[in-house]
Amino acid sequence: MAPDETRGSTADRGSGRAGAPAPGAVLALACAAQFMVVLDVSVVNVALPSIRAALDFRPADLQWVAGAYALAFAGLLLLGGRLADVYGCRRVLIAGLAVFTAASLAGGAAWTPGLLIAARAAQGLGAAVLAPATLTVLTTAFPDGPARTRALATWAAVGVAGGAAGNLVGGLLTDALSWRAILLVNVPVGIAAIAAAARFTGPDRRRAGGRGRLDLPGAIAATTGVTALTYGVTRVPEHGWTDPATAAALAGGGIALALFAAVEVRFARAPLVPPRLLRDRAVAAGCAVTLLAGACFQIPMWYFLTLYMQDVLGYGALATGLGFLPHTLVAMAAGRWLTPPAMRRVDARALVLAGALIAAAGFAWQAAAAPAGTYAAAVLGPAVVFSLGGGLLTTPLTAIVVSGAGDADAGAVSGLLNTAKQVGGALGLAVLVTLAGPVAGAAGHGRVFWIIAGLQLAVAAAALALPSRPPR
Repeated sequence: MAPDETRGSTADRGSGRAGAPAPGAVLALACAAQFMVVLDVSVVNVALPSIRAALDFRPADLQWVAGAYALAFAGLLLLGGRLADVYGCRRVLIAGLAVFTAASLAGGAAWTPGLLIAARAAQGLGAAVLAPATLTVLTTAFPDGPARTRALATWAAVGVAGGAAGNLVGGLLTDALSWRAILLVNVPVGIAAIAAAARFTGPDRRRAGGRGRLDLPGAIAATTGVTALTYGVTRVPEHGWTDPATAAALAGGGIALALFAAVEVRFARAPLVPPRLLRDRAVAAGCAVTLLAGACFQIPMWYFLTLYMQDVLGYGALATGLGFLPHTLVAMAAGRWLTPPAMRRVDARALVLAGALIAAAGFAWQAAAAPAGTYAAAVLGPAVVFSLGGGLLTTPLTAIVVSGAGDADAGAVSGLLNTAKQVGGALGLAVLVTLAGPVAGAAGHGRVFWIIAGLQLAVAAAALALPSRPPR
């Protein structure tokens, strides 16, 4: 029996037992949790002026309302992913939901800047535990094949929707109620998700060496390295690469990650990221492609298009959020309804390559159309093309990466994949701002999107290193 089929048989046996968790309920739970995690990356952006006025934030501190979440999220993803392997997916999923929900309540009730920033960091901690668990619960609940492909496609589409909906939901709630509503809305959703997780997810099995076998030195080194690296690259757009604090953070992050690699290879009895995973072509090449794709889609695309619609087209926050609806709808449709049937007929690697090339064409169109200065000409048409490409490549890429993991390593691979996305987005934004120079007016935005189109061609080239995954 092939390795994929061996992993699938566990889920098949579990789904066939009387009283076993319903796959549809597990999928709905995973998607709801993923939507909350991705939504809260950007939902505070349009509420920042209201938050500044309500809590009397100093201008230099306001950035940490968003930054504290992003840093904690990116820095703790590897640890969060491995927790599901060591302590069990159900237990970790519920714990992540509880932390995220409690932190959302604390943030919505915060009355000082320090309390709000601390609550956002705690939200990031919960998200780092929760996000890998949502993917792990899918890969263990669905057998490898069409059922898993459809589940992954839905999960990916919901992630896209959460990222796009952040600005829109933030604007609507802030205008209609208060900035506090953008955090408090997570509380009833989180409580319902905890109840659903307790009811619909199966009991945990002992995994990856059993309870207590967690690589704490590796976890500390990885968290320090990724957090320092993320902090350093987020400083680049404002302070430059040669700023002392930026350089110290980047150097410290590099040293910590080198130490992490040494711990994993030579000293850890139960590594946070088992070296055998990085020797697996599906995991190593897939995460590299994910990092490159994240440098285009994860943060930079939303960032630069937001600036274009507000600075060039003169849109407000709510209009900008509405302007992203075509991106969301096309990416969701491509990921959920076009990709699964395509994966039954076309090699997954070929789909990733095709999606990257289509996205490159869309970003090139975006660059060329930037001087048009109208939404229909400069945003809508390109949005359809590059969102189609992004939707086509996400699910097959995820399927390739998770195919390299057994049940015992599903959480570690989920953590690696999510870390690649987040670090790729942060690094991509810093590099793009540096390469593009001043981003002002249509010409500046056109220059940025030409560079993003070039990065997408690099994604296509890197996709050639992915292992073949024949259609089913």
